[in-house]
Amino acid sequence: MKATTNPFTRGYTQLSYRRVLLVTYADDCPPSYQTLHTSQEHLQDHEIQLFPCVFCDSFTLILEGQSVPEELSEQCQSNGQVRDVLYEVRAVDDGKLIHVGDTPTAEGAQALIRVLSFQTGHYSRSWEISTSHLTPRAFERLQRFAESSTQIGLEFECFLLTDSDSVGCKLYNTPWTDENLLPTENITAAELRQQQLNLGLPESLVNVLFLASQADIRFLVFDPSAPVLENLPLLHTAPKLSIVGPVSPHSSAL
Repeated sequence: MKATTNPFTRGYTQLSYRRVLLVTYADDCPPSYQTLHTSQEHLQDHEIQLFPCVFCDSFTLILEGQSVPEELSEQCQSNGQVRDVLYEVRAVDDGKLIHVGDTPTAEGAQALIRVLSFQTGHYSRSWEISTSHLTPRAFERLQRFAESSTQIGLEFECFLLTDSDSVGCKLYNTPWTDENLLPTENITAAELRQQQLNLGLPESLVNVLFLASQADIRFLVFDPSAPVLENLPLLHTAPKLSIVGPVSPHSSAL
């Protein structure tokens, strides 16, 4: 199933950092953010900061005190000076690589990534959403699976919530991607999807489970009275409530 935006995704993904150099050159030009050539990545910050440099669109070289091949330095037509060394934190948001912020040290960047990635816990890995995102047939099929003592397998199992008309799903080995499934389960995401369909799972249910899995959701509860999730298709009459973003402890993303 193709989707431009996964409605289960919350916050930044694929957080990373890199060292960048704040370089000044011509008086009438703004500072430029550059990266070192791979041959000089071993240099410590104090061996870079406030040193003169040469650079091009692809990389920067520190010449003072360094042995640089002439054919490499000749690629750099601009002269400048490294005014500062920064550690840029980047992330993917809505499929696009964005700049999150800068820190003065690698340790600071790593700490920021730990905070933003919630490595001390998992943000929005449990969701309660409206059954309106399933066809009536799909929800009935899910209820029957939950009532049965038979293990479904295929990377999830379901259960009934006895005090309501809700059905929960526990997803395993998320995200359901080739990169994650092949090493552990020796199966591709497409093969898993087809096996679920072959088992008799309606396509509307498989679609929702796959979207949730790709956002690394582990628990998904379908409740007739729960809010609908924005940007997730409605397949029959929906309640008026809606989830539109990060939620409070009393709303649907737990």
